[in-house]
Order: sequence, then structure tokens, then C-alpha cells
Amino acid sequence: MSTTEETLRRLLAERILVLDGAMGTMIQAEELSEADFRGERLVDHPKDVQGNNELINISRPDVLRGIHDAFLEAGADIIETNTFSATQVAQSEYGLEHLARELNVEGARIAREAADAWTARTPDKPRFVAG
Repeated sequence: MSTTEETLRRLLAERILVLDGAMGTMIQAEELSEADFRGERLVDHPKDVQGNNELINISRPDVLRGIHDAFLEAGADIIETNTFSATQVAQSEYGLEHLARELNVEGARIAREAADAWTARTPDKPRFVAG
């Protein structure tokens, strides 16, 4: 067992751990535009992409990081990676199936970065990533 797994198991035996909340709702609250979802990279993409929440992993990572920080500040012990629809099948709706792997990698990277930063602030309360 890894140290992280051991820590997680120990904490689960001691108390209830809090999972973050509704990522989609938090993203919607940001009122992002089509341009926000596209970023610079997909300016000329032929299909609308607004609503492709996983796309912000690469187009607006700052927004995703802010959402993770808000959940962690509210007391979440575990945050998710914003990769629920980062599959080739789901992304094919937008003509972006070729980005599935990158969306997953970036979603995990941003979540891990946030969890590590909050753990560093309060080492007695480690944060975890589920993805």
C-alpha cells in the first residue's frame, strides 16, 4: 500500500471525508461564453463548444482551479478531476474526440495541483483527488 492509500484508509476509519460538490453547477455559475470554452486554441473550430465543461481543463484552467479552491476552502477532503465527459465518445459530439486524453491529463493535473497546495497549507488535513 502506498503512503497516500494508507493515509486515506486511516482517515476513513477516523471520520467521514467530504467529497466536492456539483462541478457542472459551479462551471455554469461562471457564466462562461463560447469564447471562454474555445480559448485561443479552438477559435476556428467548426462546431459550438459552449457547455463542454471538460474543455475548460485546457481553455480556462484558471476557472477550474478556482472551483477546486472554492470546494477545498469549504472543507472538501477529496476533489474530482472534471473529466466525467472527457471520453472520445462524449467529445465526438463536439468534434473533439482527439482531445480526450489531454482533457483527462489536464483535469487530473489541475486537481492534483490544487489538492497539493491546500495540503501544504494545512499538512494536518491532507487533500485527495478522485478521477
